[in-house]
Amino acid sequence: MRKSPFLRSLLAATLVASVTVIAAATPAQAVTRTVQAESYAAQSGVVLEQTGDSGGGQNASYLANGDWMRYDNVDLGAAGNLVVQARVASVPGGGTVELRTGSATGPLLTTFTVTGTGGWQTWATLSNTVASHPTGAQTVFAVLRNGGGDFVNINWFSFGDGTPGGPGWVDLDQAAWQQQLAQFNAIPNRTIPPNAVRVPEFNATCSYSHSKPDDPIVFPNMPGASHMHSFLGNPSTNAATTTQTLLQNAGTTCRPGQDLSAYWIPSLTDRGQVIEPNDVVVYYGSRLPDPTATKPFPQGFRYIAGDARRQVPTPAGSVNAFYCAGPGGEIGRSADGNWPICAPTANLMFQLVFPDCWDGIHLDSPSHKEHVAYTYNGVCSGQFPVAIPSVSFLIAYPTSGSSQGFTLASGMASSMHGDAWMAWDNAALGQRVKNCVVQNAKCNSAGNY
Repeated sequence: MRKSPFLRSLLAATLVASVTVIAAATPAQAVTRTVQAESYAAQSGVVLEQTGDSGGGQNASYLANGDWMRYDNVDLGAAGNLVVQARVASVPGGGTVELRTGSATGPLLTTFTVTGTGGWQTWATLSNTVASHPTGAQTVFAVLRNGGGDFVNINWFSFGDGTPGGPGWVDLDQAAWQQQLAQFNAIPNRTIPPNAVRVPEFNATCSYSHSKPDDPIVFPNMPGASHMHSFLGNPSTNAATTTQTLLQNAGTTCRPGQDLSAYWIPSLTDRGQVIEPNDVVVYYGSRLPDPTATKPFPQGFRYIAGDARRQVPTPAGSVNAFYCAGPGGEIGRSADGNWPICAPTANLMFQLVFPDCWDGIHLDSPSHKEHVAYTYNGVCSGQFPVAIPSVSFLIAYPTSGSSQGFTLASGMASSMHGDAWMAWDNAALGQRVKNCVVQNAKCNSAGNY
């Protein structure tokens, strides 16, 4: 057992957190509402931990018989089919997750049967369709059942009517995509020089462009609705941004100039002073043992890594944390322990890694993460069969910090996140994916070895 009875009783008094629900303007519309496992209003026997995938947030971990979580105001939508999903990971399996409404013993909504997924951080998405269910906002309980012992981790639940193309889902133009793939497949392989570094990688090196309290992915056409962001790449990016505006406003702070994409991160403040990054190197690579199946991004693809809502301490050694790079490195921690203090000769850094597997159907999704996934076993398969370049932001700030620490526009250090809206010249992107990633050769910003 991972949790003692004392720990179970102690954890039953955890603080209340609100459920994050992504809903439509009217219940009758197609929509998927995603509820993070850690967003319970009450629980018994639950321990939270960081998921192994960057940007995956937290998961309710090592759940056993009798553990439960309560979620308030979960919108189950209108009458009709309800598709309920749960993202789970399990080593032993051999149990069930019951979703009930009203109380832990209330009417059964659906039951997920959990079998082993291959690891406590090897995730699978289970899906059930419910024909009859309560409508509108409901209190939903997740109740764990098995013969004894920890048997499952849970990352999130989702509730929708199963209709594609609902609010938040942006469908791929399949004809345009097939044309882009045909052009990509026709690109001949370049000859790899014998001195090339055999790493599947190219990059765009981008400088700071501008700041706005806008987020065209999360709050489209809602200027000022977001916290402050520092934008890189396309200087036209604002709340009204579309793929067309990015391509029509052919400017960029990135090298190469064929990358007209928009990238953004929450603004960083040091003792009241905004610190903009020196440079952000946007690496495009592959974490797959065999990168030859990697495809370029379709035009207009967008997604998010990290979680702006995550507000937890990040002491030294935390996963996905800020760090120091350069001579002298880290020389201390802020008074609250959440930020490194760098030597005067070093800079504050962060590396943000995006998902690298795609469903091949959608350019975006309601949570801006549901159409993508991180690979854990070195392949892209199942719901996310298409390998896309593994993108990471390597962010360097011209500051060392102090004992007072820093503040992100989104809050604590743990809320670091990034957005990407792809608007490359198709030929330039295709050549780099083919010559550098598929052929396993390190290229520079110009796409050369």
